[in-house]
Amino acid sequence: MSDSIQSSVLVIVGASHAGSLLAVQARKEGWQGRIVLIGAESHLPYHRPPLSKAVLAGERSLESILLRPELLYSNNQIELRLGERVVSLDRADKCVQLASGEVLHYDKLALCTGATPRRLPVAEGLPGVYTLRQADDVTAIRQLMAAGKRAVVIGGGYIGLEVAAVMTEQGMQVTVAEAAERLLQRVASPTISDYFRLLHESRGVKVMTHASVTEIEREQETLVLTFADGTVLEADLVIVGIGVEPETALAAEAGLEIGNGIVVDGYMGTSDPDIVAAGDCAQFPSARYGRCLRLESVQNALDQARIAAANLCGQRVVYDSLPWFWSDQYDCKLQSAGLRLEHEHEVVRGNPAAVGSEGLSVFYMRGDRMIAADCVNRAKEFMACKRLIAERLPVNLAALADESLLPEHFEQR
Repeated sequence: MSDSIQSSVLVIVGASHAGSLLAVQARKEGWQGRIVLIGAESHLPYHRPPLSKAVLAGERSLESILLRPELLYSNNQIELRLGERVVSLDRADKCVQLASGEVLHYDKLALCTGATPRRLPVAEGLPGVYTLRQADDVTAIRQLMAAGKRAVVIGGGYIGLEVAAVMTEQGMQVTVAEAAERLLQRVASPTISDYFRLLHESRGVKVMTHASVTEIEREQETLVLTFADGTVLEADLVIVGIGVEPETALAAEAGLEIGNGIVVDGYMGTSDPDIVAAGDCAQFPSARYGRCLRLESVQNALDQARIAAANLCGQRVVYDSLPWFWSDQYDCKLQSAGLRLEHEHEVVRGNPAAVGSEGLSVFYMRGDRMIAADCVNRAKEFMACKRLIAERLPVNLAALADESLLPEHFEQR
């Protein structure tokens, strides 16, 4: 163990999945100096995925989704600085300044600044219009939710559809307005897009595509939305879920290299040898896909945090995890493994027109290798696919579409 690790100060900016785990993991990996974890929210670090699902539905409380109890941080001598915002980074003097004016010096710095919701200019500052990213957002939204009320969800990605599902199950009249030609266009194949459109429409959701909002006005207690094609909708509540942008302002102002996020190498190191980055804010080189990527997922944030912590403590470990994601909508769980970049063809297992508990799987192939899979309510198939993709194993193409054969037959033997 080097003297620097025993006496140095590690400052971590961002207290969500990546930052919280990085702090704990650095201590486990042998960092014996001071660790300071700074979070802009006043809450203890918590799981974000349940916000748009169980927490929004009122089924779980914020306390029930904490990443770790407060005692764990204190037992690991991790200083929590919650409700604090870092406003500047001075790389020459190796310090960060908080909004309060306090200056914290570091020997090593980790940027886990995450991402921020994209804004819709016509919606800015209007009461009753919300994005959903933080716990306080959910608290505000829940106060306006009630059976019979009208909600318009702008954006047909994962967050938008999860919110639409919860509000529909709460008895609200929900419209999803997506500017693209189909739902989930950025992240899913047309087969999966069509499946989830059918699913939502079967539950009473009105789905609009090619629907660009040009104006939102508030008339007394009603929000009036005007679309590019002249359509006008009235709503009691509007949720804007049009994606997120990596939070790079602090890094950019300090002169770090920025691309589609804070640029890091395979070891999660930035262009400054004393600064690492991890999570939604980081653009990293993927040997698996032969290109630079930036991923927005819990799995990615956690795996990158582990790699960053190990490398801060003197190891040389490269990040090359298989991406995987999930989304819960009604009684359907979508689990996705890999990225369908440049796939040559797809194999469908199940009936895409039959929405319900039986679900389906879509496998994305390049030659005889599976490079990605989307599985709805098919956990065993998802687990089999994760292994096939991660280990680049040859696949029995005939078995994929044959539902009489179990997932253990997917591998070509």
